[in-house]
Amino acid sequence: MKYLIPYLKKYKKERILAPLFKMLEACFDLIVPLIVADLIDVGIAGRDTHYILTHFGLLLMMALLGLTCSFTAQYFAARAATGTSAGLRHELLDKIQSLSLTEFDQTGAATLITRMTSDVNQVQNGLNMTLRLFMRSPFIVFGAMIMAFTINAKIALLFVAAIIVLFIIVFGVMKLTAPLYRHTQQKLDKITEATREDLTGVRVIRAFGREETQIKNFAERNSKLLHAQIYVGDMSAIMNPLTYVTINAVIIAVLWFGSGMVESGVLFSGDIIALINYINQILVELVKLANLIVIISKSLASMGRVGQVLDMESSMTFEGNAKGTETTEAVRFEHVDMRYAGAGADSLTDITFTAKKGQTIGIIGGTGSGKSSLVQLILRFYDAAKGTVYLNGEPIQNWSQEALREKIAIVPQKAQLFTGTIRSNLLMGKADATEDEMWRALEIAQAAEVVRGKAGGLDEPVEQGGANFSGGQKQRLTIARALVAQADILILDDSSSALDYATEAALRKALKTLPEETTVFIVSQRAGTIAHADQILVLDDGQMAGIGTHEELLASCQVYREIYESQFEKKTEARS
Repeated sequence: MKYLIPYLKKYKKERILAPLFKMLEACFDLIVPLIVADLIDVGIAGRDTHYILTHFGLLLMMALLGLTCSFTAQYFAARAATGTSAGLRHELLDKIQSLSLTEFDQTGAATLITRMTSDVNQVQNGLNMTLRLFMRSPFIVFGAMIMAFTINAKIALLFVAAIIVLFIIVFGVMKLTAPLYRHTQQKLDKITEATREDLTGVRVIRAFGREETQIKNFAERNSKLLHAQIYVGDMSAIMNPLTYVTINAVIIAVLWFGSGMVESGVLFSGDIIALINYINQILVELVKLANLIVIISKSLASMGRVGQVLDMESSMTFEGNAKGTETTEAVRFEHVDMRYAGAGADSLTDITFTAKKGQTIGIIGGTGSGKSSLVQLILRFYDAAKGTVYLNGEPIQNWSQEALREKIAIVPQKAQLFTGTIRSNLLMGKADATEDEMWRALEIAQAAEVVRGKAGGLDEPVEQGGANFSGGQKQRLTIARALVAQADILILDDSSSALDYATEAALRKALKTLPEETTVFIVSQRAGTIAHADQILVLDDGQMAGIGTHEELLASCQVYREIYESQFEKKTEARS
């Protein structure tokens, strides 16, 4: 709740007026049985038409006033609830963005999505209903009991006993269902995870004809969620029959004892009707209170899940203000080890090398050799478990996040475009880039012809994930986005895998036109892609198997020689 209160405080007027108008509505509801009793005992008993019509008009006025108060309370409650949840959702997004990839990997994208959508919606619903009913329902319950005492104290004692029994039922059921609602939210996480995987990998699923298998897997998870929800629903459903049995027993008792009092002249017929109205009001409000408690239980469980994310502390801080030193070094690794959270072994072990400014550094190795892990240390997506990574002569931990991102641009292994236009995607690299800068980047990335071939040019729409572009087009556009940034260090993480050899050769040639101080890291599994590099790092199972130029490694590094010869033999066989 500590995260909810600061946003709720911003809606002081709304959180006061919503319960206040609900209380006014409740006051009108409590007066109605007295008017009805008076109408029966005086108007109907005396056959006074004017008295009956006057009191009927009074009842209509009470109804209209109550309706107005209800609408007003709903308006203010909705404003407070939606505004508070919007602030909470923004804070949650900011928190997720501030977490390092280590925490992100440990928590998982599926549960983060669920907490930002379903859980925050549950909190919003709970807050809305609390502002509307949390004070009204108890007020009606105890108000009706007090009004019953004004009619007859002996019969009112039945109301006291009923309220005590009903509170035991309501809060007993709440205690049972609260942990069950947390369990169902965890099941919902599994559903979200399965859905996200299926939608992300829909092409793979269809390519291998696994639709039926995935449907079956989804159905199994959905069935578990269904059974969990039915079970908690059954537990909650116990509340209604128990409350109705209690209330109806009280009504029977009121009629039993009240009939004798009417015969003896202690009570009037209208008083009995008023008492039954009050007991029915108590029933309705306690059912509302029971449902409210169920909603609050869900909201508290969801708020707890949201709070778990907001309580997370990033294992990575960016508090440095390094400016770099006068050095020819761009990047330096000194005996660096890296291990992912929860992994049983290091992904990188004792990596040492120096990349000079203006050099092109090639990184090659087999699948799982640690190529992407290495470049992620340069970006400080992860921290080294041992050793130090230097940027411009300063330990990378000394750089602020803003300065680090300005100095380094990356083209990730998986080409990712965002919904919008080609222009909006390019401007992610540099928000104030001119059209000339964007076209220059597109020319280098060999993507200019792709853009010119589109009817909208730079303003051509981009669908989610770039679904309306081919794999090669997406790669070239993501390269252009990185080039627009004009960073000192450019990292191409296997970013030409979807390009043909001619386009890739043209890209390599165009990259040589970059400013002399630009350092380029090229990660690839193709020996031909990095053969021209000033320095090549060869990785094998997370360790440095060799370092040097193409010619030096052919002579001295068996791993590199095997990669090179296997690829060139295939090319020779293909030509023959």
